[in-house]
Amino acid sequence: MAKAKALDKRRKSIKNIRKITRTMELVSTAQFRRAMERAIAAKSYSQRLVQLVGDLARSGHNTSHPLLSSRESRGRAALFILTANRGMCGGYNAGILRAGLAQLEALRREYDEVELYVSGKRGLSFLRYRKIEVARAFTEFDHKPTYEEVLAVATDVLTRYQIGELDRVDVAYSEFISLSKQQATTTTLLPLTSLAQVDQDASRDEIEYEFLPSASSILEEVVPNAFKVQLFKCFLDAAVSEQIARMMAMKAATDNADQMISALTTTYNRARQSQITNEIIEVISGASALQ
Repeated sequence: MAKAKALDKRRKSIKNIRKITRTMELVSTAQFRRAMERAIAAKSYSQRLVQLVGDLARSGHNTSHPLLSSRESRGRAALFILTANRGMCGGYNAGILRAGLAQLEALRREYDEVELYVSGKRGLSFLRYRKIEVARAFTEFDHKPTYEEVLAVATDVLTRYQIGELDRVDVAYSEFISLSKQQATTTTLLPLTSLAQVDQDASRDEIEYEFLPSASSILEEVVPNAFKVQLFKCFLDAAVSEQIARMMAMKAATDNADQMISALTTTYNRARQSQITNEIIEVISGASALQ
């Protein structure tokens, strides 16, 4: 009887865990849908803004901008690492941290000093355990980062870049490509040299614009906003990728719990059947001995 009781106790424990993982899966699913809508909208806006800046930069006018030009100075760089505040999301945080540390080593070989801007408690605890200094920490960005929150960070970084305190700004995050594909990656946000690259689409070779009041004044307004929107898009991609990773991890945990419960139920039924059979045999044997 002790074996059947132990099996039943374990089965009940796994059922309780399954309730937790199933609830977390449902919560992540709801948060993922909202985060994906915001990420897709921001991606469309970001792509159009990038296209506009690229068009202006190669329109044939004198439209150079400091944020679009690479710097020869190799004094100080900044690296954003965007992780989650919570775990239970598979290898999401581990993948970003691997990409971030690889980029950190690459930047340290090229620049005299590298500042780390880390978002998420998981990334902070990991880096502090590795005794890696963090310049700024952010824990307020959860599953729903707002543009106002990111704007405060972006404005500070942009100001430091413009006055020469920073020579490059990179970010390590999980890029949201589709529901079935998210990948940890790193990209350079400043300088915005990628925005000035020639478009490969032949239909866009000749671009004519009329500027009011002037091309330089328009670039002065658009280019800084392009950086801010790009950084905001990285935070949105990170948020939706985190929810997808947690949703998939919790679904896998729930499915595993279902399999374990099924296996334990079968084992419990067999153990209980064996015990009942033994009890019947003992009763029959006792009755025979009394006759």
